[in-house]
Amino acid sequence: MSIEISAGGVVIFGNAVLLLKKYNGDYVLPKGKVESGETLEETAQREVLEEAKVRGRPMKYIDKIEYSYHNSWSKDKRVYKTVHWFLMESNTIDCFPQKEEGFIEAIFVHEDKAVDMARYQDEKDIIERGIRLYKKGV
Repeated sequence: MSIEISAGGVVIFGNAVLLLKKYNGDYVLPKGKVESGETLEETAQREVLEEAKVRGRPMKYIDKIEYSYHNSWSKDKRVYKTVHWFLMESNTIDCFPQKEEGFIEAIFVHEDKAVDMARYQDEKDIIERGIRLYKKGV
């Protein structure tokens, strides 16, 4: 068993949410592993910048999600992962996918479509919560 801590962002520009399209067609939010010496917020900012070339300004911590998955690449077969999510704002709609990590598209999608397009239910829930917080003017 191994434990993985990650952070990511629900990045909003106006009424649109940033999504990344993976090579398999799944749309996901930008996120990644915490590096040594980083805060969760710093990780979220770095990952958004690396994966989509967007400078997201953190506004508020949304919540964390926890899940486990089977890792077929290592001797540790089960990985227990916690992802901490931040509501972030972008001052531009320009974005570019990090192809080295399997992303083929980075797009801002209207908030009405973003939840439906996201692949995983826990990310759908986080997007909805992020949108609600943003509309409250957090």
